[in-house]
Amino acid sequence: MPKVLVVEDEPLINQAVGDRLRAEGFEVVSAFTGPDAVALADLEQPDAIVLDIMLPGFDGIEVCRRVQAARPIPVLMLTARDDESDIIVGLGVGADDYLTKPFRMRELVARVKALLRRVERARELATTPGAALTIGALTVDPATRRVHVSGEEIHLTPLEFDLLVALAAEPGTVLTRERLLEQVWGWHEALGTRTVDSHVKSLRAKIGADRIRTAHGVGYAVEVRP
Repeated sequence: MPKVLVVEDEPLINQAVGDRLRAEGFEVVSAFTGPDAVALADLEQPDAIVLDIMLPGFDGIEVCRRVQAARPIPVLMLTARDDESDIIVGLGVGADDYLTKPFRMRELVARVKALLRRVERARELATTPGAALTIGALTVDPATRRVHVSGEEIHLTPLEFDLLVALAAEPGTVLTRERLLEQVWGWHEALGTRTVDSHVKSLRAKIGADRIRTAHGVGYAVEVRP
């Protein structure tokens, strides 16, 4: 069964999340501080992490940075504040998704399952990667999972890369947020269109804001730029 590391310093929330995940068939290990989270991630090798941002020792951002430096792990961040700066920083160090407290347990479980589906789908695609995609000065190579802009390599998180591949595969075509949620995140319900917006903002900061066009109220498209 998939193993999930739950990192939350509030004992009641930690217990409630762990109990619900166990009821859904997951193996669960728990941590309450930043240092313990990093140590358990190394020891237990979880398949996914549910990670609170505010933690004793050091915060969830630092936990995510250290864990992702060791090996890529899908991370769902929990934040008590709907603070865009926290969210963007979290996504930038490798978090895949976020939930703002208070949250529904049903939604948390759905998002953890979607993260694991995305990882499995990425593994399947890695065995049959497509040809490199070139849109103006932007080059995206699914085989090596590398991105270059004007010859300079750009570091993307695994989810940012998958999002860019989905957009770059159909340059100029607007992909709806709902389609991106299903194609990249594996969600079949439009539960988190703001998640798409946050990841696009993080992606723009790395490859250039003018390379991704917003179709207001609809979605996004990769544009040809020099």
